[in-house]
Amino acid sequence: MSSFRAVEIDALIKRYGGTIAVDGLTLSVDPGTITSVLGPNGAGKTTTVECCEGYRRPDAGTVRVLGLDPQRDAARLRPRIGVMLQEGAGLYPGARAIELVAHLARLHAQPLDVATLVDRLGLGDAGRTPVRRLSGGQRQRVALAAALVGRPELVFLDEPTAGLDPQMRRSVWELLDELRADGVTVVLTTHLIDEAERLSDDVAIIDDGRLAAQGSPLELTKQDESTVQFTGPPRLDLASLRQALPEETALDETAPGRYVVRAHVTPQLLATVTSWCAAHDVMPEGLHVGRRSLEDVVIELTGRRPS
Repeated sequence: MSSFRAVEIDALIKRYGGTIAVDGLTLSVDPGTITSVLGPNGAGKTTTVECCEGYRRPDAGTVRVLGLDPQRDAARLRPRIGVMLQEGAGLYPGARAIELVAHLARLHAQPLDVATLVDRLGLGDAGRTPVRRLSGGQRQRVALAAALVGRPELVFLDEPTAGLDPQMRRSVWELLDELRADGVTVVLTTHLIDEAERLSDDVAIIDDGRLAAQGSPLELTKQDESTVQFTGPPRLDLASLRQALPEETALDETAPGRYVVRAHVTPQLLATVTSWCAAHDVMPEGLHVGRRSLEDVVIELTGRRPS
């Protein structure tokens, strides 16, 4: 086991002019794990990861990746990490897909087998097609192959399954599971909650440039109370419903038109909620009883869905 964290960020600040994109963010990633970074648009996810990749220079705070400074130690760090930018950005548009991956493989001492990787990602038919003529989903897969072919110790993936069909998404998930089993550390940004829940050992939720929460999916969603959730017209006056519910009950509109009741859910409590809806001519669409999901946690912490 390494004596350092795979990624260690301490009090990171990054500004663009008068805008603070990352505001004192602190988080860490353990070696050999998959960590998902979640949060709404503009939360600071991409800027944080770009500081780790060496594409952005922090204005304050420290960033260490595999124990190295991504700016000062860039030449030593680059051969050890893989980077996949969103929508295949950074690929040479005139290069043929498989030739590009093969070229990148030759730059590394112990690359993955190109033919096997191409087959796993379903790129056989795109082999001689220039990158600029590929579909969005094909570019995503070429970008993923390019990030992985060098057999990195750590890989940063930005929306790795965006635009992929369900079967290919599952294939990518299986590939990432195998990388983790081989000791590779994976940091991915995604807006797909099921992807984060399926893959992650750890989830970091970022909002307004700060760390809102970090933990395993189970740790983040675990709570003593159950929930009643439903959707309806936004900005309902909930005062009378609050009065009708037990005193210890929490009732919130977590997003416009999305209502969550947190309490020890009993048949009587459920009947109170549905009776109130009927009395106020509210159709409680998607009425659901259960424990909160990871999406619920993100919405509760940020007020917005992941994006």
